[in-house]
Amino acid sequence: MNFLEKYKKEFEEYDRLDHDFIDDDKIWAQLNKWENPSKEDVRRVLKKAEQCVRLEPEETAILLQNKDENTIQEMYELAHQLKEEVYGDRIVFFAPLYISDECSNDCSYCGFRSSNKAIRRKTLTMDEIEQEVRIMIEEGQKRTVLVYGESSKTEADFICETIKKVYSVKTGHGEIRRANVNCAPLTVEELKKLKNVGIGTIQVFQETYHHETYRKMHPQGTIKGNYRWRLYCMDRAQQAGVDDNGIGVLFGLYDWRFEVMGLLYHTIHLEENFNGVGPHTISFPRITPATGTPYSEHPEYAVSDKDFKKLVAVLRLSVPYTGMICTARESDEVRRQVIPFGVSQIDGGTRIGVGAYAKSKNANALPEQEQFSIGDDRSLDSVVEEICNMQFIPSFCTACYRAGRTGEHFMKVAKSRFVHNYCIPNAIFTLKEYLLDYASDETRTKGEKILKQHVGRFQGEPVYSKILGNLKRLENGERDLRL
Repeated sequence: MNFLEKYKKEFEEYDRLDHDFIDDDKIWAQLNKWENPSKEDVRRVLKKAEQCVRLEPEETAILLQNKDENTIQEMYELAHQLKEEVYGDRIVFFAPLYISDECSNDCSYCGFRSSNKAIRRKTLTMDEIEQEVRIMIEEGQKRTVLVYGESSKTEADFICETIKKVYSVKTGHGEIRRANVNCAPLTVEELKKLKNVGIGTIQVFQETYHHETYRKMHPQGTIKGNYRWRLYCMDRAQQAGVDDNGIGVLFGLYDWRFEVMGLLYHTIHLEENFNGVGPHTISFPRITPATGTPYSEHPEYAVSDKDFKKLVAVLRLSVPYTGMICTARESDEVRRQVIPFGVSQIDGGTRIGVGAYAKSKNANALPEQEQFSIGDDRSLDSVVEEICNMQFIPSFCTACYRAGRTGEHFMKVAKSRFVHNYCIPNAIFTLKEYLLDYASDETRTKGEKILKQHVGRFQGEPVYSKILGNLKRLENGERDLRL
């Protein structure tokens, strides 16, 4: 049975809908209405954004259409402020692990597409997954996102087995404590299986919210050709109890302003239908070149660095309590520019070829097995060092997920002093672990300086003695201490 037959009844349910929650004409009407907002209009929206509440679509349209350099700078400053208020000055680290590049879809922009003969197909065995994970752990990774093509070899039961395998690998002081999944849309029952084996966040990116562009990029006759099956995946995840959802757009397929509005409407839809629980994270990768994929070389709607910086800030202002992920698709220079404007998660030490951790230290060493090319191929240690240089605290924390602080619980505390009382101390502990077990001498020196600064901020508070005690326990050999 192929995918289209397997999900036929599910598809029919969505095909019967009169409409979905993305109205292309309405989005463009809102953007066109505010084509030239005044400074007063922009500052009115920023005044509301200061309250750390989600903006309405027309308010986001005003920010997207703002062309005044003075108020754009004010947008950047407020985006930085809101990120600090909600997530503190920590940057959470993860690394992707590509499990398979075998795929039945034929997306125009993707190196994994089925018609691409330049890609050498591979699905990792369980032994190969263990080898990859051991290398990741030995470099200091604690969090991963498992990535799969969509094929008969990588259905839900296989994904569950890979998650269990990843969690089973232990080496020295290390382990993967959080495995997120980026995979094809699944049914409620399939998502329940993932929930039962301890999935972290489920990521399914719509790629583009524009209906016509979606149809053009995703051929009919493939499972990904069904727009609504993908669009409503996070609804099914919530119904399955997987309440940490990651949404995203591949910027460059259509007008970036429209796509930001689509992300906002998706957020609103989830919040309105699931007790205020919107996406836990939003990702905003840009198209980069992929082997054997001409479209990726010259995307029709390529986003400039200037506009990319702006869209990151607008997303932070529009959904201030949502995590924002800037991946290694971006160059180190671009990441340095946008991190202060709202980014809360990045990857470091990334290798994106299937089997690449075992085969190479270089991120782009296996072009015949990569979905796209990346811009930041530095080691994890180098990226950790730079984040310390930027006066942020690197974090490998997974405490909330394992303590059940997800979904509705997380959303309720995201705007409180929860970050100060829990997230920053846990960032301190996980950075200390990294410095003790994996860091180079230079990174360790800089990291200890950052730790000292952050620990000092708690002096006089009840948690101060707990932080000092846990740091001493870590130095004495204990691991995985958290609040």
